[in-house]
Amino acid sequence: MPDSTIDAQPTLPGVFGPLRGANGNVRITGPCGDTMEFWILIQDGRIHRCTFTTDGCSSSLACGTAACTLASGAPEAVAFELQPEDVLALLPGFPEAEKHCALLATNTLKAAISDYRKKNCPAESCASCEKECDSRKEKPVEGPVPVPPVPTQSGLSDVQKKIVVLSGKGGVGKSTVAANLAMSLAAKGFAVGLLDADLHGPSVPTLFGLSGAHAESFGDQIYPVQANGIKLMSSGFMLDHPDQAVIIRGPLKIKILEQMLHEVNWGKLDYLIVDCPPGTGDEPLSVCQLIGSPDGAVIVTTPQEIAAADVRKSIQFCRKLKLPILGILENMSGYVCPKCGETTHLFGQNGGFKTAEKYNLAFLGRIPFDPNVGLCGDAGHSYLERHGESVSAKAFETAVEQVLFALKKEF
Repeated sequence: MPDSTIDAQPTLPGVFGPLRGANGNVRITGPCGDTMEFWILIQDGRIHRCTFTTDGCSSSLACGTAACTLASGAPEAVAFELQPEDVLALLPGFPEAEKHCALLATNTLKAAISDYRKKNCPAESCASCEKECDSRKEKPVEGPVPVPPVPTQSGLSDVQKKIVVLSGKGGVGKSTVAANLAMSLAAKGFAVGLLDADLHGPSVPTLFGLSGAHAESFGDQIYPVQANGIKLMSSGFMLDHPDQAVIIRGPLKIKILEQMLHEVNWGKLDYLIVDCPPGTGDEPLSVCQLIGSPDGAVIVTTPQEIAAADVRKSIQFCRKLKLPILGILENMSGYVCPKCGETTHLFGQNGGFKTAEKYNLAFLGRIPFDPNVGLCGDAGHSYLERHGESVSAKAFETAVEQVLFALKKEF
């Protein structure tokens, strides 16, 4: 690596050096001759602290630092699945010829976790179950990555009710529904927060006219951005530029979601609305597990069968997680002509209603299609505030009352 690229005497990071009290430790020398040593302290299934040393070049130092940064605070199972690509994602422009250092860093981290597992084997003698431990170490994780119980003290400690807004597929207006649900509750005098959990396509900054805004950090806490009396958090508030692509893999996604939930100073809230990404994959699952016990889910669909079919998957997702379903909301349910009052069903009819009826779930109502919803969202204006007398706004307010009723009924 050229001297112009690598500082001969780099400043040592805070995670460099031995860790007192570590319960996992290993040293590995890579094929290039560089040696790394990792120390980890695992408590309650989570890596409480991670440090390392290396006798290698600045590339080894950078990769070791990145691996420790990703592992610190992460669930043990998540840290064990970190890949060189995750390390390199934190090091843009890293030289191709030095990428083997990322492999050395992740391999050393995994070996340190394996050392912890071996020392803490539940059997009286690890020698008696060595084969089982080796099998566990080599076996790939099947299905969703497990997330441990939420810590007692977190940013959610003073949040009374947590509602997740889900959809089986994208394009049904889920983010708009989540934003208007938050605004409606805030208008009723409740203290409300809104978390945008869609890491790759965050919508909340645009919907609230805050594109380009940034969340501030003080000490080890992140403070949400505020607008319309609502506390907001989104990965969009962490980007250098609104058009920046978020290119990350699973383990890092979980760490970011955990940060936005538990390291954000949400303060006292009556309701936290969580706008989940579409589908039933990694992010919605991680959000529900990291919250611990969401108080309920609102499932959003449009009337056509192709959307309702995916909603059925969301219903099964909630039932497997034992997540109460507050109801199904049918969005874009017909277009009401402002001149003649005639309704044109642009996307079919009754898909959401029939699904709710089939699964014995509450039907929260139909929200007619209104072009002003999109226009207000693009401009960062409150649709309910500017068009409160419209058919769609009144239908939405009825849906919010249904949600509040379902919460009281459920709990």
